[in-house]
Amino acid sequence: MIKSLWVFVLSFIGIFIIDQNIKLLFLNGFEYAGDCISLMLTFNKGVAFSMLSFIGSNLKYLQLLIIFAIIIYLFINKKFFRKYALPLGMLIGAGSSNIYDRFIHGGVVDYVYWHCGFEFAIFNFADVIIDLSVVMILYINIRNPRIRN
Repeated sequence: MIKSLWVFVLSFIGIFIIDQNIKLLFLNGFEYAGDCISLMLTFNKGVAFSMLSFIGSNLKYLQLLIIFAIIIYLFINKKFFRKYALPLGMLIGAGSSNIYDRFIHGGVVDYVYWHCGFEFAIFNFADVIIDLSVVMILYINIRNPRIRN
């Protein structure tokens, strides 16, 4: 259990620090305009694709409540925690970084804008890590089908 806790904590802290430092570049004025991908500062007041933006500043409290509920679940279900320590640390670290943005900047700091062939939502490193951690959880679960929770 101690090893899993270290993996969780280090992945959480690592992702949080990396994401916040990348965002700091854009908050300090970095921009790049490319043919397919542009890097430009925006603040997302909602969640993915600006959904739930109508909730306004209360969204951060709802997301914080969800994070705390997940942490409580992991504290109770130690076997699940041990199995998924790395992707859960990444997931909660990235999610916490985005929630931190809401408290500090009033919205999530996004900066990657895909506009080649079609326009895609603007996103950030934490969003990619959230997607990657979900894929990792699915992969672990598919790879070890007998070990459920």
